Amino acid sequence: MQPTNTSNRILKPARPWFILFTLAAALTLNLMPIGRLPAMPDWVALVLAFWCVREPLRVGMMSGFALGLLTDVGIGSLFGQHALAYVLVAYFAASLSRRILWFPFLQQALHIFPVLFSAQLLMLLARLVAGGEFPGWTWFLESVTAALLWYPLNLALLLPQFRPVEKDENRPI
Repeated sequence: MQPTNTSNRILKPARPWFILFTLAAALTLNLMPIGRLPAMPDWVALVLAFWCVREPLRVGMMSGFALGLLTDVGIGSLFGQHALAYVLVAYFAASLSRRILWFPFLQQALHIFPVLFSAQLLMLLARLVAGGEFPGWTWFLESVTAALLWYPLNLALLLPQFRPVEKDENRPI
């Protein structure tokens, strides 16, 4: 049985500098001082989940831990809160990667939503245990928005990996 989201185009391997650039861009978006709007997704968790699904041997739990510590220091939250949540995202995304890649992008978002939501619940639990206050129910819109952005994020991050369309008659692929 073939995956349903296959196309005639073959993807090139992801370049390490591109992976690093996208993770750094996501961290920059998270650290921007725009205030925490209720529906603003956690960009680092979303991009980390994408790379853990697509490249589980290159991006994993250690990347999530490092990005989480940088996020905690950058926004001044409880130290280790984001690190723990991003390790959870990396673990579940990498362990579900083979399953997720069999589905089209829109159904992949349905698999990613519980991963991002559980990480958000873990961050909320850490915040409440440390004595913080409940941020309100609109705070959970973050995971919904991130799941809705899964399709455009896939298109944007896979674009540099597409091979040219021209066909070489001397090569079978």
